[in-house]
Amino acid sequence: MIQKSPSQNNQQLVFGNVYGGVMLPKEVELNKGQNLDLKFQVPDIGKSFKDLINTREVGEFLSGALAGAMTKAVLAPLETIRTRMVVGVGSKSIPGSFIQVIEQHGWQGLWAGNAINMLRIVPTQAVELGTFEWVKRAMTLNQERWNRDGEPKLQFGDITLSFPLSWLSPVGVAGAAAGVAGTLVCHPLEVVKDRLTVRPEDYPNLVVSLNKIYKDGGVGALYSGLCPTLVGMLPYSTCYYFMYDKLKTTYCGAKKKKKLSRVEMLFIGAISGLTSSTISFPLEVARKRLMVGALQGKCPPNMAAALAEVVREEGIMGLYRGWGASTLKVMPNSGITWMFYEAWKDILLVERRHL
Repeated sequence: MIQKSPSQNNQQLVFGNVYGGVMLPKEVELNKGQNLDLKFQVPDIGKSFKDLINTREVGEFLSGALAGAMTKAVLAPLETIRTRMVVGVGSKSIPGSFIQVIEQHGWQGLWAGNAINMLRIVPTQAVELGTFEWVKRAMTLNQERWNRDGEPKLQFGDITLSFPLSWLSPVGVAGAAAGVAGTLVCHPLEVVKDRLTVRPEDYPNLVVSLNKIYKDGGVGALYSGLCPTLVGMLPYSTCYYFMYDKLKTTYCGAKKKKKLSRVEMLFIGAISGLTSSTISFPLEVARKRLMVGALQGKCPPNMAAALAEVVREEGIMGLYRGWGASTLKVMPNSGITWMFYEAWKDILLVERRHL
């Protein structure tokens, strides 16, 4: 229904019915009998999803997730033994821990907490490796721009502050960012996994563990030990990614190769994991003490106190208690993860290898 507005006869029209109307300019007046054909274009969700999946970032994210899942399926028993030895539960030797777990919980005890471990490691590896690749590319581009256009500056009136950031290693920054991002996203699952591993009789499964932790301390309990975790993660993550990238680049340059074989990836990944783990292991011991100490009724107040407590009770070597088990876990874990990750990247990013 179209009517001329009585108050604005020469300027506007009323378009509508008895329930309401819309004022339109006279220039859009419709002829009698003319239908208003409104067409809506439905977005092609399938094409948008396909375009998203084909991006480099998503390919790296999926490669990290698949690599983490495949690695953890193989190495879960070593993770169980390592955690028990680090926190001081049970036997102090690797064979003794294996035997003790099997006697108390059967063979399935070696995979205690593996379901939550898989839920933890898949998003962790996806976030870490995806973040590492993205930040490394971004930092490399920024450094090229800084070298070309000068360092970034901040001006306050007549005062100009220059930030000499070109000395920063893109790989080191990317490694630190990867560790922080992965920790923030997946720390609650790490807390639950430790409870399942250390006290399976009180925390038998994921649902019970989450409910019990939440009832005891609320959401904050799921992030207990976050600060020491970040403190311990930063040197490990930075060294881990820096060592792998630097060893890979140096080795390829020495051998005049464009890419590594799967065996070479396995070996270089294992070396990078061993080096970074050895450097940061005392912080890992302190972190585990803080996270699990509440269960034993003697939680140190901070990381420095945890380190002092370990040295006081066990001497300097106590800072490396469980290092052997950790090495047995970290080296194959790191090597296999990088091998699977690079393999999945070759599959999922086959059209972007030149990038």
